[in-house]
Amino acid sequence: MDGDRGGSAMHELGPGFAPESDLRGFRHALGAFATGVAVVTTGTAEGPLGITANSFTSVSMEPPLVLWCPAKWSRRYAPFAQARHFAIHVLGADQRAIAEGFSRDGAAFGGLDWAADAQGVPLIAGVLARFVCETWALHEAGDHAIVVGRVTEAARAAGPGLVFHGGVWGRLGG
Repeated sequence: MDGDRGGSAMHELGPGFAPESDLRGFRHALGAFATGVAVVTTGTAEGPLGITANSFTSVSMEPPLVLWCPAKWSRRYAPFAQARHFAIHVLGADQRAIAEGFSRDGAAFGGLDWAADAQGVPLIAGVLARFVCETWALHEAGDHAIVVGRVTEAARAAGPGLVFHGGVWGRLGG
């Protein structure tokens, strides 16, 4: 994209640094990129499980593939890494409480309108978009994994999205 010189303020970058020696600085630099917020769910032998994620993106249109990246240090990592089916729920601007709930507790389904699909995956109602997936691939990636899902069903509603930028929740769109 070309820079828009009309009215745009130029931002002065600070000095460069080695991310491996300044993890906090690296985290703050990553926080400059605004992301949408999603909750990923799967069914387990112990019941429904969810986790908040901002590492969600499209990969391919044909076949329809998406990815997300769970942290290996998370207590919820193993069930998601082993899941054959999962769903990614893109949250609307008014659903911050859902994001915060699943960031603390994988069983934060209380008070939510949800139902399990034929594969036992919890599907949360009233979200901005939902992608029901079969696991396509799992790739090692440092302290995270890259989970690629083949989308078997997608749905979308109108409304503004929940975003996260620089440690602050916000909204995007009308």
